Amino acid sequence: MKNKTENNNLNLLLSGIPSVEKILQHKNLQPLILKYSQKMLTPIVRKVISEEKKNRSKNIPLYSAEERINKIKEYFDQEKFTFLQRVINGSGVILHTNLGRAPLGKEILASIQNSLPGYINLEYDLVEGSRGKRGKIVEKLLGILSHSENSLIVNNNAAAIFLILNVLAKNKEVIVSRGELIQIGGGFRIPEILEQSGAYLREIGTTNQTFIEDYEKAINDHTSLLLKVHQSNFKMNGFTHQVEIKELKKIGEKYNLPVVMDLGSGTFLNTEEFGLKHEPTVQENIRAGADLVCFSTDKLLGGPQGGAICGKEIYLKKISQHPLFRTLRVDKITLTILQEILLYYLKNEATEKIPIWKMISCPLEKIDARSQNICQKLKNENIPAFLEEGQTAIGGGSLPEQSLPTKLVIIKPPGPVEIFSKELRLGSSPLLGRKEKENFVLDPRCFDSSDDNLVIKIIKSVYSKMK
Repeated sequence: MKNKTENNNLNLLLSGIPSVEKILQHKNLQPLILKYSQKMLTPIVRKVISEEKKNRSKNIPLYSAEERINKIKEYFDQEKFTFLQRVINGSGVILHTNLGRAPLGKEILASIQNSLPGYINLEYDLVEGSRGKRGKIVEKLLGILSHSENSLIVNNNAAAIFLILNVLAKNKEVIVSRGELIQIGGGFRIPEILEQSGAYLREIGTTNQTFIEDYEKAINDHTSLLLKVHQSNFKMNGFTHQVEIKELKKIGEKYNLPVVMDLGSGTFLNTEEFGLKHEPTVQENIRAGADLVCFSTDKLLGGPQGGAICGKEIYLKKISQHPLFRTLRVDKITLTILQEILLYYLKNEATEKIPIWKMISCPLEKIDARSQNICQKLKNENIPAFLEEGQTAIGGGSLPEQSLPTKLVIIKPPGPVEIFSKELRLGSSPLLGRKEKENFVLDPRCFDSSDDNLVIKIIKSVYSKMK
């Protein structure tokens, strides 16, 4: 009898909680429902109701209507920021892996506006009026740019090297220097990719020293190819020696073995022209004798995610005819963007129209002028700011230990820098910088000058809110 009375009392206490449907009809939730759908909000409303029921059983008062709606909005905010959206990168890392690596510029997006709406001739030959080959023009453009016989595009560079190994080396040995058994992004390691492809790893040399004789001694009847992996995401100094592609090609020709170069980042421009150390280019490796060169298209190429394979037609044909190639192929959006990116290179417009190369090639004087302008405008709003010399990292596992001089904007926030940084991230236009001691640091080299005024506005808004 006592339990029944208690349950009745609890039901009376809970009767003040509106139904899910009633709460969803509240006028203050309509903008969220309009933008994100009722289905997105419903689980959050149920969560708040469940929370209220638990609280009420502990004699904690129910929320008021306003408190309930605010609680729903608070929980939804945590969901909202998981939606993909544009971020202003002031972190000091150009190829920021967590921000999608190479940003796509306004020029690129404008140039593909006429291609993507509606249908496109993805696999249709307009001249013959029959089925065509997916990616044909992109492969041709990449072949011209790399000085290779042909090329293929898959969905990332890990897929590219996996495909090469699976098609050309399954159940056979692949010779690799111990100094090149690197770990790539996401914790994946070259030996693991090799194992999953069905090829057998034959390690040669030592971590710091590998010679041409080591390759030749390791060749046997089970050898399928010679693999060289560029150390694009780390630097080895001191007592070191690695075999160059030109030398490796001689051994490959002698024993009729293909030489494969995993270039990682893959650049077509001479990095020395921008004050950086030399980074081997795709075309240099092709000219040096590599039968196949693979690399990422969203790093130093400056395009969308993808993996490119350039080289000899005899090997590319085998790869393209393998069933695995279809599972790793890219979509129409990737191919359309790559088409425009490659045309920029062929027209010598890369440093003008590809964002990462605009950032890399931008003279320090221009960065300095922008930083001074941002700093002065912040000071005019009584926001304490000053300038410091700094370095911009290339990032994305490219050009290790390489950086570019920049002029940093340093802001002293009105409260804890962690809170200031978070508020900047959670605005309608998320702004990322970095924290140094108690200051917020912004590197203008990593975002376009067209965003300067917006950056000032964002900082001003957050500063005023926290003051």
